[in-house]
This record gives sequence, structure tokens and C-alpha cells, in this order.
Amino acid sequence: MANVKDLRAKTDDQLNDQIIALKKESMNLRFQQTGGQLTNTARMRQVKREVAQIKTILTERKAGSKE
Repeated sequence: MANVKDLRAKTDDQLNDQIIALKKESMNLRFQQTGGQLTNTARMRQVKREVAQIKTILTERKAGSKE
């Protein structure tokens, strides 16, 4: 799980790329869960939270740039 300070240091493009990678991982985890092959169920929750953190940072940046 990434540290929030590390995420804030990244550019918007890097964060968007990371969201795409995390969503792909999330999809793969869902397929593994459906097939009964998922061993680390906590990883699904971590991926969701990390995507939410990144989206929050991007939203804060957009709101800050408007002011």
C-alpha cells in the first residue's frame, strides 16, 4: 500500500496510470475470487482503498487549481 506522501509527490499522469494498473489488478482479483483461487482476500480491500486515495488526491488538486 502506497504512502499518501508518496502519492502526493507524483504527477497527475503518474496517478492516472497507477489507477489504471490498480483497476486491472482489481479485475484479476475478482476473477480469482470467482474461480476460488484467491488466497489473499485482504488485497481486494487494499486495492479499493488505494484507488480511492488517488482519486481523492486528484479531486483535491482540481478543486485547488480552480481557486
